[in-house]
Parts: sequence; structure tokens; C-alpha cells
Amino acid sequence: MKSNFFLVAALCIGIASCNSTKKVTRVDEGEQIDLSGRWNDTDSRLVANEMVQDALSRPWLGDHMQDAGKKPSIIVGLVKNKTSEHIATETFINDIERAFINSGRVNLVQGGEFRNDLRAEKLDQQDNASMETVKRFGREMGADYIMQGTVSSITDSDGRTKLVFYQTDLSLTNIETNQKVWIGDKKIKKVVE
Repeated sequence: MKSNFFLVAALCIGIASCNSTKKVTRVDEGEQIDLSGRWNDTDSRLVANEMVQDALSRPWLGDHMQDAGKKPSIIVGLVKNKTSEHIATETFINDIERAFINSGRVNLVQGGEFRNDLRAEKLDQQDNASMETVKRFGREMGADYIMQGTVSSITDSDGRTKLVFYQTDLSLTNIETNQKVWIGDKKIKKVVE
């Protein structure tokens, strides 16, 4: 008797869930929507743009241009997620790279696994591409600076109200001298009720 009751209940739940309809609405990708209070695409884009603009407004850029006579080359390295939630740091790194490229004030050098993919492609070309079009090794642009950092968070709650505080810390370091030429931070505070 009990097993029949559970079977009927399971079937009713299954049928009810099949009948529920979802509504999906397309929105502009630039529209700010914050459903959960967690780090989201808007935070990633705004923090990347503000921090890159700050970095490019500091004396190191003019000093480099004066000393080297050309735009600096930058590689964006690891940005560590030190929050208690999942953050797609690859998306944040892409937002940083996009802001650097769109500024037109620096050269951006490919890094990480994508750089390894490029090297594998060059290796493949050595055997499979025509001599006129084969890309040679040893011609990569070396980066002058590397940007690295962390995203951290603190969460405080009382009853149904939660405060989430994010701090993004990035630094730009001269690769040859290990001299930090810029350190920046961006703070975001969200109250979720």
C-alpha cells in the first residue's frame, strides 16, 4: 500500500514538472542584471575596464614609451579566485585583455595554453606548409610586463540579508627586472535581501 502511494506521488510530481513552462527572454548583453548577488558578467566587465584604465593612466606607461620608444607588450597571467564561490576567471582575463587591446596603447602577447596551441601550429607548419607561408620559430614578441592578481570575497549575513564584498587586486610587473610598476584594486559591495 505504501509503495503504491509513493509510486503515485512520484508520477504526479513527474507529470507536474513536465507541465511547467519556462520563459526565456533575450536581453542586451550590456544590460546589468544581478539575480543572486554573486560575481557576474557585469562585475567582470566593469572591474576589468576600470582597472585597465587606471593602469594605463599611471606614469609607468609614459616612462616605458620614453625609455623604449615603443608601446609596451603585456601578457595577462593568472588571476586567482580566492572567493568561496565559482568565478570563471578565464572570462575576467578575457575582459582584461579586451580592455588592453581596445585601448590601443599596448601590445598584447598571447599566453597560457593558447600560446602552446600557437607553437604546436608552427611546428605542424614546418612539415606541412609551403616554404613561402611557413611561420618560423623564434619570432614571438616577448612581453615586457605581466599582469596578475586575485579576486577575494567576504560574506556577512544576518537573517535574510546578506552583504557580499569583493576585492580584486591586480599588479603589473616588469618581467625583466621584477619591478612592480602598478598595483590596483577594485572593491564591490552588494547587499542581497
